[in-house]
Amino acid sequence: MFRKYLSFLFIICLAENILAVNDTLVVSNGNVLVGELKTMDKSVIQMETDYSDNDFKIDWDEVTEIYSKRLFVITTAKGDRYYGTIRSDRTKKGQVIITEEATKHTLNITDIVFLNQVDKNFLSRLSASISIGFSHAKSNNLTQFSTIGNLGYLTDHWTLDMAFNGVRSTQDDVDPTKRIEGGISFRYLLPADWFTLTSYNFLQNDEQKLKLRSLVKVGAGYFIIRNNSMYFASTAGADWNNENYTDPTIPSRNSAEGFAGFEINLYDMGDLSLLSSLVVYPSFTDKGRIRSDFLIDLKYDFPLDLYVKLGYTFNYDNKPAEGASETDYLFQTTVGWDL
Repeated sequence: MFRKYLSFLFIICLAENILAVNDTLVVSNGNVLVGELKTMDKSVIQMETDYSDNDFKIDWDEVTEIYSKRLFVITTAKGDRYYGTIRSDRTKKGQVIITEEATKHTLNITDIVFLNQVDKNFLSRLSASISIGFSHAKSNNLTQFSTIGNLGYLTDHWTLDMAFNGVRSTQDDVDPTKRIEGGISFRYLLPADWFTLTSYNFLQNDEQKLKLRSLVKVGAGYFIIRNNSMYFASTAGADWNNENYTDPTIPSRNSAEGFAGFEINLYDMGDLSLLSSLVVYPSFTDKGRIRSDFLIDLKYDFPLDLYVKLGYTFNYDNKPAEGASETDYLFQTTVGWDL
């Protein structure tokens, strides 16, 4: 009898321990999800459960209650950052209590714009996507192939992002043309929605006779607006621009530049999202020279993490290399997959 009693107590304690490490979400339709909360960003929260092969992705607006004893880095729309556990206040609808050691903070659940588990493993911090596009026309045997790839890594204080975009076109009686750009950027997140920015970018562009443009940037940025529907950020700083050309008779150019830009991301439009940016580069050493890069991407998400993307890129240089075009643009339609 005594052994049975001890076995019963052991089972009860084990069950309590299992439940203790689980997180709970209550959504607007009354459903309750139990599992492991991973992250919430751009108005989508991810949760891993034992009863599903794939993580659940839920609109943050649909979450009415949240309970977890894990440690999170939590950011609000005002730029405040907290490091602690989170649970809903059962006495006040729509409010959560964040506990940092002995200090408790109460705020509206709708004020939270970012939530990231502190003890996430390496793979769970990664994000990746790849998309391809292909077109072929009988006329002149015109063929175009596009590849777009992105890889990101997110921690509690910084982000690292890598990007690649390549387009190659061939047709009869015409030399092949290509346009390849990519880069790597590092952001360190500061209090009150500020961040520092360091990046390296490159561009190969036959239209502008660029064999290689290498751009090293250092600057800072600020989230003017950051909520569960969108973010709008500004950046400014300085860069070093090195250019080599496909025409060997054109000497290479080096110049020190400043840069200022804006980026907007709208992600609370159902399955649609929109990303757009504009950066202007006035030269310090090449008097009167101004360059600019404009980008707009429209993405539509399908089930199974598939998507279709429409993208438009425009480059401008008021002092291009001799014989090169001042402008270049690229319109792409690709189908891809998100990790």
